[in-house]
Amino acid sequence: MGFMIVLLMAVYAVIGGLTTLYLFFSFPAVIIWKFYRKLKYGISVFN
Repeated sequence: MGFMIVLLMAVYAVIGGLTTLYLFFSFPAVIIWKFYRKLKYGISVFN
């Protein structure tokens, strides 16, 4: 029983870590992409 709990905790830790990494890299990428479009094409940052 203890092994299953440790295994489940490890799986949840990996899932949480991947989600955190995705958010860590995607938010700045979207912001940079919006400013790039603003500078190059004149599209609104809020669009």
